Formats: sequence, C-alpha cells, structure tokens
Amino acid sequence: MMAQAIITRKGGGSGSGEATITFNNVSQGGTMDSNHTTAANLSQGRSSLAATSVGDYALFSGGYGSSPSNRLSTVDAYDTSLTRTTPTALSLGMYDLTATSIGNYALFGGGEDGGYRTTVDAYNTTLARTTPTNLSQAMMTPAATSVGNYALFGWGNNSYAVVNAYDTSLTRTTPTALSLGRAYLAATSIGDYALFGGGLASSSNISAVVDAYNTSLTRSTPTALSQGRYNLAATSIGDYALFGGGQNNSAVVDAYNASLTRSTPTALSQGRDGLAATSVRNHALFGGGATVYNVVDAYDTSLTRSTPTALSQGRYNLAATSIGDYALFGGGYSAFALVDAYYYTIKLSVFPGTKYKLNSMDSEVTSNSFQELIVNPPINGYIKIQNAELN
Repeated sequence: MMAQAIITRKGGGSGSGEATITFNNVSQGGTMDSNHTTAANLSQGRSSLAATSVGDYALFSGGYGSSPSNRLSTVDAYDTSLTRTTPTALSLGMYDLTATSIGNYALFGGGEDGGYRTTVDAYNTTLARTTPTNLSQAMMTPAATSVGNYALFGWGNNSYAVVNAYDTSLTRTTPTALSLGRAYLAATSIGDYALFGGGLASSSNISAVVDAYNTSLTRSTPTALSQGRYNLAATSIGDYALFGGGQNNSAVVDAYNASLTRSTPTALSQGRDGLAATSVRNHALFGGGATVYNVVDAYDTSLTRSTPTALSQGRYNLAATSIGDYALFGGGYSAFALVDAYYYTIKLSVFPGTKYKLNSMDSEVTSNSFQELIVNPPINGYIKIQNAELN
C-alpha cells in the first residue's frame, strides 16, 4: 500500500541524487478521493430489483414498478464506460429476487410474481441468456454469493432451510442447508468462505446467525452478528466481509476476516434498512435505505469510514454492483430509474523538477511547478525525484 500522501519536494542540500518511486498496478494510496456522477437511467424505474456483474457488464434485473403487481422482467446492462443496453429479459417478471456471478455467468434466482419462484436465469459475458436447472425450493428474498467454483443461493423460514449451489457449468447441487431457515438475510464472501448473515426466521425471531461455506461447500457457524437484524446489506473489501445496517434502523457494521474472526468497526453514519452495498477500488460502499435516506458510507481496507457524496435521490430497496472503475446504485422505492455511480481517483503532489510517467502508454513529463495530479487508478509507471526528500 502507498503512503497516505505522496509529496515530492526539493531537498535543502546540494545533492544531485535521484529517487525513483515505481508503481505497479497501484489502486490506492496518495490521497484517495471519491467522485460521484450519474449514469443513464434504467429503462424502467423499479424497486426490489437485483444486480450483479459479469465480464464487462453490470446487470440490473427484475423488480416492480408502480406496485408489486407491476412485476418487471427488464434487464439493463452497463458497460465499463457506463453505456446502457437492454439484453434479453428475464424469463419471468419478478421482484425480491437475488443475484451473484460465477465463472462466465451472472445468475438471477428466486423472487416473487404472485408466488415464490424457483426460476434461475443466467447471462454470459456476451449477455446471452440461458435458463439452468431451477432452484430446488422456491425462494423469496433469498441471499446469494459465490466462493471457489460455486454460486450459492440460501433461504428459508421457520419450517425449513435450503442452499443451492451452481458450479461454473451451471450444474446444480444442494449442499448442507443453512443452520437456521430465514429470509431477508445478506451474503458475501471472504477468502475461502461464503457467508450468510442475519435474516428473519419468523416474526418473533430476528436472527444474528452466520453460516459459512468453504470452497468444498462444508458448512460451519462462526461467531454470530453482534446484533440480530434483517433487510441488511453485505459486501467485501480487502481482508474483510462486511454486514451493515438492517431492521430496525440499525447502524451496526460487523466485519469478518478470512479466518472468520469478527470485529465491529465504526457504525454507519445513519442507521437504516433496505440499503445496498458493493465495492470498488479498495472501498466498500453502503448506500440508501429506509426511511428514504440518500446517505452513502464508505469503508477502506483498514475499515476506516468516510461519507462520500450522497445519492442523487434518497431511496431504499435499491440494488448495487460494480463494473470497471465504477460502483453503481440503481433503482429503488418508489419506482426510481436513477443510477448513481461512484469512482475513486488518486491525488499525487509533485514539485518543480519531478519527472513522472504514471501509465505505461504515456510519455515522461517533467513538472515545472507545484502540481496536484489527479489520476484514475490503477497506476503503472514511476515518479523520479531530483535532489528530493520523500514525506
């Protein structure tokens, strides 16, 4: 990791040495600044949709429009330049589905269209759609994540629990079920583990349980969340899997490292449920939530929290995923079509006489004044400092 700031300045002596700093695919360091923009709107405004990414595309699928009876099958795809296209729709219009990716496929599974569904739609890196074997059990508000060679879908209630696994060929198996059946849970992965945390087992059982599946799909139960909650969000950054927010207006964030040891970093700046989470450029972002909050919280790889620019519109039951340099937050209640995009740049300060080449395709430049260079990561190149000191 680079220092928190890189300042190159002329030294006070008369030496003529040259110091060279080389960057090799550096994605953080200097002063890391968050930036906010908006992408093209979704083709249809909707909430309770799902999102994931595959190849060069971020996909937003399903959801409902003006009411839950207005169930949508629309899929919107954003490429790394945030250009939007609309590939083949889902095989069924539904909401409260979930999504994850494995190998060359983005998978959308479960959901509701007047009843709980078993349908799974798969999109490959060219956005061609196939329909693998259905889930073994209908699921509404399941959670999904991937580990090793498997995409996992988990769900349940106070009567049963289920986990389905799809490998990179989209073959389905049914590993050991969750230790407690529950809906409105969240899932993410860290190291060799897929984690399913929280959820609602029944109206009187708000769960703090965490189930972990390793790359062989063996289940264990690490330390529970510090607070039982549902309708939370999860994502991973660096060495940590993060579970944040949840009902009722929880601000708690629980972090699990690759050994499944739990810690509790600084809480969200605003307690909320129905939020969404994704990660980009060594930052995990939690955005939106009820009641109609537009706040975004970001955690870096040291779990230090910052608060980037707010969403352009407060909303909940939105979806988030990342593609290229961008973290995307799309849709949300009530039937918003907005897509907010976050990206990070690195700021490097250089003084006169400093030579730099920050991309292998660039030519070397010699600075003739003090400058603050704003660079899109990753950086591949060098800085040469003449008669200088480093801070």
